[in-house]
Amino acid sequence: MVLTLDIGNTNIKCAVFEGDAMLHTWRVSTVRHKTSDEFGIQLNMFLQYNGYGRKDIDGIIVSSVVPSINFTIEHMIDDYFDVDPIWVAPGIKTGINIKYDNPQSLGADRICNAVAAQAFYSSPCIFIDFGTATTFGVLNKKGEFVGGAICPGLKLSSEALTERAAQLPKIELIKTETVIQRNTIANMQAGIVYGYVGQVDYIVRKMKAEIGGDEHIKVIATGGLSRIIASETSTIDIIDGRLTLKGLKLLYERNRAR
Repeated sequence: MVLTLDIGNTNIKCAVFEGDAMLHTWRVSTVRHKTSDEFGIQLNMFLQYNGYGRKDIDGIIVSSVVPSINFTIEHMIDDYFDVDPIWVAPGIKTGINIKYDNPQSLGADRICNAVAAQAFYSSPCIFIDFGTATTFGVLNKKGEFVGGAICPGLKLSSEALTERAAQLPKIELIKTETVIQRNTIANMQAGIVYGYVGQVDYIVRKMKAEIGGDEHIKVIATGGLSRIIASETSTIDIIDGRLTLKGLKLLYERNRAR
């Protein structure tokens, strides 16, 4: 069995694979002051709850966009799992051509998403990850990763608004029935969500034009807030909440010791 760990700014997404089948997934908060023991015990509890033990794990692969937690996770794997992990880092075999000015600066999660998008949805395509930041990635007709765009995520946008505007309260991120609303909280919800929909539609439209204007280019969305946006736009064709984890498993197969 293979354990995949996708360390994001807000959550650590975990999955267990047996062969090509994804058996279980979990989320753990990315708490930077947690110890390796806390993470190790928590992961083992998840495994035990589903009838497995740490001895069932034959391989581990990790992607991380939080460098400050990497040593803790590496220490945890060393103490609790008897395997040498693979890290998504410069030099890893991806199977795709990354045409980035500095490929070493490309986020590990974006590499995973590109690999999975190419394998499961073919190219050309655009993939969007709605996380703490929202990242757009583009694969051209040759299957090359040619770049993308990054913007603040929905929650980050909401938090910035309440922190910088003294009279605006914290809100729950939900989609209102209409854009025109009659109270401050609903005004904020409408502005943030529908404004974000417009932003996504515009960026995708521009990207399609820049890589050839093919209106049939697939757009794949992943990340915790993807459904809020996808429900209001025809831009997104597919929602795959496990895209990054699937990419991790593919990278494991391409890089494991034979």
